[in-house]
Amino acid sequence: MTPRLVIFDVDGTLVDSQGDIVASMTAAFDAVELTLPLRAELLAIVGLSLDQAMHRLAPETPVATRDRLVAAYKEEYQRLRKAGGAESSPLYPGIGAVVESLSTQDHTLLGIATGKSRRGLDALLDNHGWTGLFQTVQVADDHPSKPHPSMLMTALAETGVETARAVMIGDTTYDMQMAHSAGIPFIGVSWGYHAPAALTGARAMVTDAADLPAAIDQVIGN
Repeated sequence: MTPRLVIFDVDGTLVDSQGDIVASMTAAFDAVELTLPLRAELLAIVGLSLDQAMHRLAPETPVATRDRLVAAYKEEYQRLRKAGGAESSPLYPGIGAVVESLSTQDHTLLGIATGKSRRGLDALLDNHGWTGLFQTVQVADDHPSKPHPSMLMTALAETGVETARAVMIGDTTYDMQMAHSAGIPFIGVSWGYHAPAALTGARAMVTDAADLPAAIDQVIGN
């Protein structure tokens, strides 16, 4: 069978990390004595690289202050991750079974495209027993922030899969726009951090993780 590539976003798609994200943002803004944005504003930037996220949340602050925000966020997030383990960013209901089932298909390659750092992603994958499960892993350390298509173009190049046989699965408009720019179809999930109604470019919308395999087959073939 012709190989196909299923690429997942992480935060808001595979794992529910909003508790740690909000707590880390709170610690970061406290560290530089700035007013914390509203929770909805914090969740709206999930998926962006941290430097871009801080620029959106605190656009009037000097670059040095935003650098301090990034550093303080990373420090707190790492502390919470070490303390909480897998419970720090739990898998969404049913998503673990879907990913593991897809991984057993000889013609299906799995990928990740995330705004996380490599260190953060490696720790998360290890916590959930997923180390080595994904054939291509693209992180913020190596690419421009979403929605730039660099992550997806690199994933295609690494796996040799054609765009028509690849799909991006995510919860945000950044994921959707990135997929569109790369010429890859997009499947939206309803359980993440952007309103499903905003994912207007999705080829399919899924409200239950158990429905993802059928949606993938429908969009790129089985």
